[in-house]
Amino acid sequence: MFFELIAANIWLSVALTFVFSLMVGSFLNVVIHRLPLMMEREWLQMAEEAANPPPAGTAADQPAAPSESPPETAETFNLAQPASTCPHCGHLIRWYENIPLISYFLILGGNCSSCKSAISLRYPLIELVTALISGFIVWQFGFNLAALAIVFFSWCLIALTAIDIDHQLLPDKITLPLLWIGLILNSFDYFTSLPSALWGAVLGYLSLWSVYWLFKLVTGKEGMGYGDFKLLAALGAWAGAEMLPLIILLSSLIGAIVGGLMIAFSRHESQTPIPFGPYLAGAGWIALLWGDELTGWYLQLLNL
Repeated sequence: MFFELIAANIWLSVALTFVFSLMVGSFLNVVIHRLPLMMEREWLQMAEEAANPPPAGTAADQPAAPSESPPETAETFNLAQPASTCPHCGHLIRWYENIPLISYFLILGGNCSSCKSAISLRYPLIELVTALISGFIVWQFGFNLAALAIVFFSWCLIALTAIDIDHQLLPDKITLPLLWIGLILNSFDYFTSLPSALWGAVLGYLSLWSVYWLFKLVTGKEGMGYGDFKLLAALGAWAGAEMLPLIILLSSLIGAIVGGLMIAFSRHESQTPIPFGPYLAGAGWIALLWGDELTGWYLQLLNL
């Protein structure tokens, strides 16, 4: 009943989606900042364990004696703990200093309330972009399960885009669940048929995997990361195999234009790697929303 009431009023739907997505954007800032650090900690821990394995038959292989004190554990670090603090002075961020957009512009003025150090403008921008995109999707497609699924899809792509820009990394903890969710949704024919989604995932992965190995055999260098394969597989699982040519074409075109502009105007070194994930994410988002229309327009342009 409540869902139907909201769906009946498009502007109420857009407003509620916008406000809720502002809060999601605040959480995405946490994901973007902390998830790579969490992964780095896991890698360092695994490397340390591999470099210093306990000798066989030692006390490490035996259960601890009841009288032994428990070993010291590292400080908990995940998406929920510890509480957010200022990176400059360690000031604990209070709840009213963490209200999306309002805190940054009206309460803090873009500076830490304790040390007055500048806070990156990217935090409110992520919040605003997340809310605008989410509200636009609901305005365009209505307040329904398919639209809400696209909203979730967009949140994941925003996080992946920012992480890839910062670290040239596309975490499995986002790409793989995104792939499975796409397959599950399309088992109910949300955006395409299940066979199309399945082959979209398979061919999406194999297409970039093949390009990767061909480039490596020819040049001896790695042209992209494995995260790009998994992201395109996830996009194929959502949009279907038919959309893969459009996604690859759009991402390559946008990547070539943006990369060329970066080199020309920002003195970006031509040998410096440019992350491909943001272009894939943008192309996949466009293909899911307007892929059929764009494909039809392109075929009409070619008189096919």
